[in-house]
Amino acid sequence: MKRLLQKLGLRKRDKVSATAARYTIRVQSTVDRHRQPCLFIPAKNGGPQPLLVYLHPWRHRYDFDSTPWQVEAAKRNWHFLAPDFRGPNRRPQACASRLARQDVLDAVDWACANHEVDENRIYLGGCSGGGHMALIMAGEAPDRWAAVSAWCSITDLAAFHAECRAMDAKAYRHVEKVAGGAPGSSAEVDRELRYRSPVFHMDKAAGLPVDIAHGIHDGQPRGIGVQHSVWAFNALAKSVNGPAISDEELELILARNTLDLADRTDPTDRSDPSYDRPIYFRRSAGASRLTIFDGGHEDLPHAACAWFDRHPDTSGTENT
Repeated sequence: MKRLLQKLGLRKRDKVSATAARYTIRVQSTVDRHRQPCLFIPAKNGGPQPLLVYLHPWRHRYDFDSTPWQVEAAKRNWHFLAPDFRGPNRRPQACASRLARQDVLDAVDWACANHEVDENRIYLGGCSGGGHMALIMAGEAPDRWAAVSAWCSITDLAAFHAECRAMDAKAYRHVEKVAGGAPGSSAEVDRELRYRSPVFHMDKAAGLPVDIAHGIHDGQPRGIGVQHSVWAFNALAKSVNGPAISDEELELILARNTLDLADRTDPTDRSDPSYDRPIYFRRSAGASRLTIFDGGHEDLPHAACAWFDRHPDTSGTENT
């Protein structure tokens, strides 16, 4: 039994489900030797299979209920991995720190070393704080992922801090704990905020298929404003000389002017069968795209995995 646990990367006190299909593993950081817990669900069939890496939201950990994503992975016979990457974003070690970034990569390396993973089909997704980290990792290690899907993401921490203060949402305190102070309080704090904000690093993911999606009702009055996803997409578009979202179009999105938005979107994009609700606006730039859909602060795992299905390798060429 001890040898089996070692082979799986487990310890006796780690939990294994009754069906032996779900494992809580401990992956040691290659930076500081911290052992992070991760949820791993192996594909049922043998042979190299794709790996879906799910990143938890802002306030949560690896054991956040990711059942809908797990279901989509199981339908496709994919491995499923949910790293912890230092847990909730309330301390400097979390929230896209050097340690947290390496935790994600170390977890993926563990999966590839211990299971038959098709390394040309490693997919990355998440919502809210998980979307924030997915976009960070898109820029951090673009060659590691076949495609990325980020939902309702925070992309500029300084702007998010100001928005939370305006809404009296306590997440602004989390930002201060992560960065060591409020935006503008010191050059070091501002450097930390920039380092941990995806919008400043999207150019590094220029050739990677990145799916950015946001519910049009998010951020009204609470949540994450749709502008964060627009900012990230525009940074990607700029890096590939693609069509960005204009200030006028962003105002239409924020005003939820769905009629005028529809006029600016190809009808074929508004009838995407992978979405179970209306799409109000979509634009592509290079291998990436932005989708504004009828929803709030939420993700649609089926649509995310449909995007992954379209990208079977890391060539950067979209398969339509």
